[in-house]
Amino acid sequence: MKRILTVDDSSSVRQMVRLTLEDAGFEVVEAVDGKDALGKLNPAPDLVITDLNMPNLDGIGLIRALRAEAATRFTPILMLTTESQEAKKQEGKAAGATGWIVKPFKPDQLVAVVRKVLR
Repeated sequence: MKRILTVDDSSSVRQMVRLTLEDAGFEVVEAVDGKDALGKLNPAPDLVITDLNMPNLDGIGLIRALRAEAATRFTPILMLTTESQEAKKQEGKAAGATGWIVKPFKPDQLVAVVRKVLR
């Protein structure tokens, strides 16, 4: 079973992502921000889905930290955020994000993107 780490400071978003992905057959681990996520990397996730704007360590900082670790250097990372500005997308890509999903998301869309990235 593929293990997905979802990182968001909104408990309702984490819950919706978890329920959507568990219904699709994935194992889901939740983290409340980037700092919390860095403590939940053992075992390394197959995919990370992260918000952009979070306290303590934001999504861009998390991506940079994940890309600096050997165990997560090549792990796919999806940004799931309300930010849709091109400059923010470019900042995410430059940090190492694999893709970008804008909230609110449709459950079928999220599952389709996750399956595509995990192939």
